Amino acid sequence: MKKFFKILAILFVVAGVSIGGYAYYLYGSAKDAVNQMHEKVETDNLKPVVTGNKEELKSISILLLGVDERRGDSGRSDTIISITVNPKENKMLMFSIPRDTRTEIIGKGKDDKINHAYAFGGTQMAMDTVENFLDTSIDYYVKVNMESFKQIVDAVGGVEVTNNRAFKVEQYSFPLGTQELNGNEALAYARMRYDDPKGDLGRNDRQRQVITSIIDKGARVSSITKFDDILDILGDNVKTNMTFQEMKDIQKNYKEARHNIESTEIKSSGKMIGGTYYGIVEDMEKERVQTLLREYLNNR
Repeated sequence: MKKFFKILAILFVVAGVSIGGYAYYLYGSAKDAVNQMHEKVETDNLKPVVTGNKEELKSISILLLGVDERRGDSGRSDTIISITVNPKENKMLMFSIPRDTRTEIIGKGKDDKINHAYAFGGTQMAMDTVENFLDTSIDYYVKVNMESFKQIVDAVGGVEVTNNRAFKVEQYSFPLGTQELNGNEALAYARMRYDDPKGDLGRNDRQRQVITSIIDKGARVSSITKFDDILDILGDNVKTNMTFQEMKDIQKNYKEARHNIESTEIKSSGKMIGGTYYGIVEDMEKERVQTLLREYLNNR
């Protein structure tokens, strides 16, 4: 989870890769790709100041959505991660919201699993629902189609993961230990959860491994010539309300916070309601998380 924020700095803002004249070409390509990714959503508040001197900078909140969209399927946001960055204190809070969490779906008028909000009303309803659940405003979102994993993995020449539990899924076998995976293998590795005693938590661990390895490979000079492919893939599979300038400003002014990351886990209890399994988060637990968020957003 600690590596997610670096995606913005390394994959989105590849203009920072300064290798001769090729860097200038990458700058233009990155800007074009980001323009293709841009997707506007309605927010309750004006975006905070992300440029200027440190005294002027405000804390920001980012919602990361991992969406499993396939042809003919609107998809669900099976990965929901909240990131809050405080630039004055150079610290970051990051946590996942369990996808089965039962909460009010804003705009739908009923309680349901939080990951259904995206299926019902896309990014806008997902953001509105998470804002209501956390009792805080969200400034930015980044939505990634998980299907793009395999394309990105192949574009950087495969990924290296360390598997802590041997398992088989579909036609793939994953033994214990460190191994190299191609795109199809990496996607299967990251998706498996039903045979994992940790369930979604185990799947989240594997997703972080794949993403971390993508970033490590993409950051190497030897992969620079593959950024064309990566940018094409991102343009087709990533959406965000960040502008290119905001991405550059955030990378420049907020990146030090990645060295001081706090994480927490939202505790819930499973319950069957009307034949459907839900994760129930008690009011006291929600208040704990909301209070923690406010501490990171204390300069808004």
